[in-house]
Amino acid sequence: MIKVTQNNFDFLEKLKKNNNRDWFSDHKLEYHSQHEDMISFADTLLQKLSSHDQIETVSGKKCLYRIYRDVRFSKNKDPYKTHWSGGFKRATKKLRGGYYFHIEPGNKSMVAGGFWGPNKEDLARIREELAMDPTELRTIISEKNFVDHFETLKGEQLKTAPKGYPKDHESVDLLRFKQFIFHKSFTDKEVLSPNFADNLNESFIAMRPFLDYMSDVLTTDSNGTPII
Repeated sequence: MIKVTQNNFDFLEKLKKNNNRDWFSDHKLEYHSQHEDMISFADTLLQKLSSHDQIETVSGKKCLYRIYRDVRFSKNKDPYKTHWSGGFKRATKKLRGGYYFHIEPGNKSMVAGGFWGPNKEDLARIREELAMDPTELRTIISEKNFVDHFETLKGEQLKTAPKGYPKDHESVDLLRFKQFIFHKSFTDKEVLSPNFADNLNESFIAMRPFLDYMSDVLTTDSNGTPII
């Protein structure tokens, strides 16, 4: 059975205490071993995801993010991340959004999805749709399965209505969003459970109505006519 192990956590804990290039170089073989474990785990997730969605990512290895940090514009100059993480992109231009997982000891693991940084055009189209009729999105984010997994829609918001919309618009609570994201946290005990991959997949399934809704919005115009 492919699962996250205590050894995977232990390596990250040691790296957190010794986040420097000399230590990492001395423990490169251990890193490669742990990395292979995470590739196998990501492959398992990919297989589960592919059973219910079209995924562009071709392998667990391709989905994993590098452990090396980009420190060029960061005050934190630690060269390595102290977590494992990866993302799966949905396939074809008609399916938007993706799936993200983050594994870190200290009860900091999570699964997430949505739209972290929609571009100007996408954000304008989403707001246009929400201003016309927010009913479908409100239904999706209030459904029991969504609430049980993610509680509510999250993300950075404007303090007031975006330009071009009245402050008292009936959808102003949704129009203010600049990001449309949601996440669920997991304890270390849950991550080390043999059922963790299945639990992640259940969260991926819970995201699907939201991702499908956004895909429909972003691939049609305001009249519902396909644009791709």
